[in-house]
Amino acid sequence: MKIFITGIDTGVGKTFFTGLLGKEIMKYKRVITFKFIQTGNKDNISEDIITHRKIMGIDTLKEDIEGLTCPYVFKFPSSPHLAARLENNVIDTFIVEKNIDILLKNYDYVLIEGAGGVYVPIRENFFTIEWIKKEKLPVIIVSNPRLGSINHTLLTFEALKTKNIKIIGIFYNRFFKENNEIENDTFNLFKTYFKDIIVSDNVTDFLNPILSL
Repeated sequence: MKIFITGIDTGVGKTFFTGLLGKEIMKYKRVITFKFIQTGNKDNISEDIITHRKIMGIDTLKEDIEGLTCPYVFKFPSSPHLAARLENNVIDTFIVEKNIDILLKNYDYVLIEGAGGVYVPIRENFFTIEWIKKEKLPVIIVSNPRLGSINHTLLTFEALKTKNIKIIGIFYNRFFKENNEIENDTFNLFKTYFKDIIVSDNVTDFLNPILSL
């Protein structure tokens, strides 16, 4: 089973949620995390993958060292299409898919952390949301209480819904709270608006829906 974890923007906590979710799933199933594309990286191994492992309480895996868990690592901190171009590279999603298929031979679940939001360009004329649809991946959206998150969350949800992409739920990352009143009101609004999917600030609430996929 492959699950895609996206955010309403960059820097919303996708990496921490992916690591925490992996830590919970590994109590029941064989799971590995995967970074779709990494930009703004200093070394050859994805820094987000290293963070996943620390959160999961495990050492760096041989799949990480071999580059299987993040086939594209770029130094420039930008959208993937630009970071790749600056290194005279082009992102080939076939390589991404091939790596995931290899991982699925040894793991029950691959948690795929995206780069930024769903309309981040992989290439100039190809966006992340198009690859998600092509691969028929169920999605978890990571949101937060920051001012502006309501708009970004609803737009992300509607974009996925328009393309008939399955949405498992929305993780509400309270780490970024700026105001208690906004924090609680936004959470309640999400719970009301998204009646048919999970909206939770607790990672474990996503376990049963995922394990039943």
